[in-house]
Amino acid sequence: MTQNKTYIQSYIIIQNNEIVLNGTSVFKIEPTDFADFSKQALRNFEIQYPKFFKMDALSKLAFLGSELLLSPIVSSEEENNIALVLANKSSSLDTDVKYQESISDKENYYPSPAVFVYTLPNICLGEISIRHQLKSENSFFIFDAFNAEFMSNYSNILLNSDKADKVLCGWVEYFNEDYKAFLCVIGKEEIEKYRDENINTLYNK
Repeated sequence: MTQNKTYIQSYIIIQNNEIVLNGTSVFKIEPTDFADFSKQALRNFEIQYPKFFKMDALSKLAFLGSELLLSPIVSSEEENNIALVLANKSSSLDTDVKYQESISDKENYYPSPAVFVYTLPNICLGEISIRHQLKSENSFFIFDAFNAEFMSNYSNILLNSDKADKVLCGWVEYFNEDYKAFLCVIGKEEIEKYRDENINTLYNK
Protein backbone atom coordinates (compact mmCIF):
# COMPACT_ATOMS: atom_id res chain seq x y z
CA MET A 1 0.00 0.00 0.00
CA THR A 2 1.36 3.39 -1.00
CA GLN A 3 1.68 5.76 1.93
CA ASN A 4 0.29 9.11 0.83
CA LYS A 5 1.22 12.16 2.87
CA THR A 6 -1.36 13.39 5.30
CA TYR A 7 -1.77 16.82 6.81
CA ILE A 8 -3.07 18.58 9.89
CA GLN A 9 -6.09 20.66 8.89
CA SER A 10 -7.17 22.18 12.20
CA TYR A 11 -6.50 21.76 15.90
CA ILE A 12 -7.72 22.78 19.33
CA ILE A 13 -6.26 22.91 22.84
CA ILE A 14 -8.41 23.20 25.97
CA GLN A 15 -6.70 23.74 29.33
CA ASN A 16 -6.45 26.25 32.18
CA ASN A 17 -9.88 27.80 31.53
CA GLU A 18 -8.98 28.61 27.93
CA ILE A 19 -9.79 27.30 24.45
CA VAL A 20 -7.23 27.86 21.70
CA LEU A 21 -8.50 27.08 18.19
CA ASN A 22 -5.96 26.93 15.36
CA GLY A 23 -3.49 28.94 17.41
CA THR A 24 -5.95 31.67 18.42
CA SER A 25 -7.49 32.02 21.87
CA VAL A 26 -11.26 31.96 21.25
CA PHE A 27 -12.48 31.65 24.84
CA LYS A 28 -10.85 32.41 28.18
CA ILE A 29 -12.31 33.11 31.62
CA GLU A 30 -11.08 33.70 35.15
CA PRO A 31 -10.02 30.53 37.02
CA THR A 32 -13.02 28.40 37.98
CA ASP A 33 -13.84 24.70 38.20
CA PHE A 34 -14.25 22.65 35.05
CA ALA A 35 -18.02 22.27 35.40
CA ASP A 36 -18.44 26.05 35.36
CA PHE A 37 -15.87 26.56 32.62
CA SER A 38 -17.47 23.98 30.32
CA LYS A 39 -20.95 25.42 30.93
CA GLN A 40 -19.77 28.94 30.10
CA ALA A 41 -17.97 27.71 26.99
CA LEU A 42 -21.10 25.93 25.77
CA ARG A 43 -23.09 29.14 26.26
CA ASN A 44 -20.41 31.28 24.63
CA PHE A 45 -20.41 29.24 21.42
CA GLU A 46 -24.22 28.96 21.49
CA ILE A 47 -24.12 25.17 21.35
CA GLN A 48 -27.62 23.75 21.84
CA TYR A 49 -27.23 20.25 23.28
CA PRO A 50 -29.15 19.53 26.53
CA LYS A 51 -27.57 16.08 26.87
CA PHE A 52 -24.21 17.82 27.52
CA PHE A 53 -25.20 18.53 31.14
CA LYS A 54 -25.62 14.82 31.89
CA MET A 55 -22.16 13.87 30.63
CA ASP A 56 -19.15 13.21 32.82
CA ALA A 57 -16.26 15.68 32.74
CA LEU A 58 -14.14 13.61 30.33
CA SER A 59 -16.96 13.43 27.80
CA LYS A 60 -17.68 17.16 28.18
CA LEU A 61 -14.02 17.90 27.47
CA ALA A 62 -13.92 15.69 24.37
CA PHE A 63 -17.33 16.96 23.24
CA LEU A 64 -16.32 20.64 23.43
CA GLY A 65 -13.13 20.11 21.47
CA SER A 66 -14.73 17.96 18.80
CA GLU A 67 -17.71 20.29 18.49
CA LEU A 68 -15.56 23.27 17.54
CA LEU A 69 -13.47 21.22 15.09
CA LEU A 70 -16.16 19.09 13.46
CA SER A 71 -19.16 21.44 13.27
CA PRO A 72 -17.67 23.45 10.37
CA ILE A 73 -16.87 20.32 8.32
CA VAL A 74 -19.65 17.79 8.94
CA SER A 75 -22.59 17.63 6.60
CA SER A 76 -26.14 16.69 7.56
CA GLU A 77 -26.88 15.67 3.96
CA GLU A 78 -24.26 12.95 3.54
CA GLU A 79 -22.40 10.40 5.62
CA ASN A 80 -19.30 11.81 7.26
CA ASN A 81 -16.49 9.28 7.19
CA ILE A 82 -14.47 10.81 10.04
CA ALA A 83 -12.61 8.35 12.26
CA LEU A 84 -12.01 9.06 15.95
CA VAL A 85 -8.70 8.17 17.60
CA LEU A 86 -8.33 9.41 21.17
CA ALA A 87 -6.10 8.62 24.13
CA ASN A 88 -5.42 9.64 27.71
CA LYS A 89 -3.61 8.55 30.85
CA SER A 90 -6.29 8.25 33.51
CA SER A 91 -8.89 6.34 31.50
CA SER A 92 -12.25 7.09 33.22
CA LEU A 93 -10.67 7.13 36.69
CA ASP A 94 -12.27 10.43 37.71
CA THR A 95 -15.74 8.97 37.22
CA ASP A 96 -14.69 5.58 38.62
CA VAL A 97 -13.72 7.25 41.90
CA LYS A 98 -17.10 9.00 42.14
CA TYR A 99 -18.90 5.74 41.39
CA GLN A 100 -16.87 3.90 44.03
CA GLU A 101 -17.73 6.59 46.58
CA SER A 102 -21.42 6.21 45.79
CA ILE A 103 -21.38 2.45 46.45
CA SER A 104 -19.11 2.72 49.51
CA ASP A 105 -21.44 5.06 51.39
CA LYS A 106 -23.53 2.68 53.47
CA GLU A 107 -25.81 5.51 54.62
CA ASN A 108 -26.67 6.62 51.11
CA TYR A 109 -26.09 3.47 49.12
CA TYR A 110 -27.60 4.12 45.77
CA PRO A 111 -25.13 3.97 42.90
CA SER A 112 -26.27 6.39 40.23
CA PRO A 113 -26.88 4.84 36.81
CA ALA A 114 -25.97 8.22 35.33
CA VAL A 115 -22.48 7.92 36.81
CA PHE A 116 -22.12 4.21 35.98
CA VAL A 117 -22.73 4.92 32.29
CA TYR A 118 -19.48 6.88 32.14
CA THR A 119 -17.14 4.35 33.76
CA LEU A 120 -15.47 3.59 30.41
CA PRO A 121 -13.23 6.12 28.63
CA ASN A 122 -14.54 5.29 25.17
CA ILE A 123 -18.05 6.51 26.10
CA CYS A 124 -16.89 9.98 25.02
CA LEU A 125 -16.31 8.53 21.51
CA GLY A 126 -19.95 7.47 21.51
CA GLU A 127 -21.09 10.94 22.55
CA ILE A 128 -19.13 12.53 19.69
CA SER A 129 -20.39 9.93 17.21
CA ILE A 130 -24.02 10.49 18.22
CA ARG A 131 -23.68 14.26 18.04
CA HIS A 132 -22.14 14.23 14.55
CA GLN A 133 -23.80 11.01 13.32
CA LEU A 134 -20.50 9.26 12.68
CA LYS A 135 -20.47 5.54 11.93
CA SER A 136 -16.77 5.42 11.25
CA GLU A 137 -13.83 3.71 12.96
CA ASN A 138 -13.13 4.79 16.53
CA SER A 139 -10.57 3.81 19.15
CA PHE A 140 -9.54 4.97 22.59
CA PHE A 141 -6.04 4.19 23.89
CA ILE A 142 -4.42 4.53 27.32
CA PHE A 143 -0.82 5.78 27.47
CA ASP A 144 1.42 7.14 30.24
CA ALA A 145 1.93 10.27 28.15
CA PHE A 146 0.82 11.66 24.81
CA ASN A 147 2.23 9.33 22.13
CA ALA A 148 2.40 11.55 19.06
CA GLU A 149 4.11 9.00 16.84
CA PHE A 150 1.56 6.27 17.52
CA MET A 151 -1.41 8.61 17.05
CA SER A 152 0.01 9.99 13.82
CA ASN A 153 0.84 6.53 12.40
CA TYR A 154 -2.54 5.11 13.35
CA SER A 155 -4.34 8.04 11.73
CA ASN A 156 -2.23 7.71 8.57
CA ILE A 157 -3.10 4.01 8.28
CA LEU A 158 -6.83 4.79 8.48
CA LEU A 159 -6.51 7.50 5.82
CA ASN A 160 -4.27 5.53 3.46
CA SER A 161 -6.41 2.40 3.66
CA ASP A 162 -9.49 4.54 2.85
CA LYS A 163 -11.15 3.57 6.12
CA ALA A 164 -11.62 7.29 6.77
CA ASP A 165 -11.70 10.53 4.78
CA LYS A 166 -10.52 12.46 7.84
CA VAL A 167 -9.39 11.54 11.35
CA LEU A 168 -10.09 13.43 14.55
CA CYS A 169 -7.27 12.38 16.83
CA GLY A 170 -5.70 13.54 20.06
CA TRP A 171 -5.48 13.53 23.83
CA VAL A 172 -8.30 14.10 26.33
CA GLU A 173 -7.12 13.81 29.91
CA TYR A 174 -9.24 14.66 32.94
CA PHE A 175 -8.63 13.73 36.56
CA ASN A 176 -9.48 15.65 39.68
CA GLU A 177 -9.97 19.03 37.96
CA ASP A 178 -6.68 18.66 36.07
CA TYR A 179 -7.49 18.60 32.39
CA LYS A 180 -6.10 19.01 28.90
CA ALA A 181 -7.61 18.33 25.52
CA PHE A 182 -5.56 18.44 22.36
CA LEU A 183 -7.46 17.42 19.25
CA CYS A 184 -6.67 17.80 15.59
CA VAL A 185 -8.24 16.91 12.27
CA ILE A 186 -5.94 15.07 9.86
CA GLY A 187 -6.70 14.62 6.17
CA LYS A 188 -5.11 14.28 2.76
CA GLU A 189 -5.47 17.92 1.75
CA GLU A 190 -2.58 20.18 2.61
CA ILE A 191 -3.24 23.30 4.67
CA GLU A 192 -0.45 25.79 4.09
CA LYS A 193 -0.61 27.11 7.66
CA TYR A 194 0.42 23.76 9.16
CA ARG A 195 2.87 22.60 6.50
CA ASP A 196 5.81 22.53 8.91
CA GLU A 197 3.83 21.41 11.97
CA ASN A 198 3.19 17.95 13.38
CA ILE A 199 0.91 16.85 16.18
CA ASN A 200 3.79 16.78 18.65
CA THR A 201 4.80 20.42 18.09
CA LEU A 202 1.15 21.54 18.25
CA TYR A 203 0.47 19.54 21.42
CA ASN A 204 3.37 21.24 23.19
CA LYS A 205 2.37 24.78 22.22
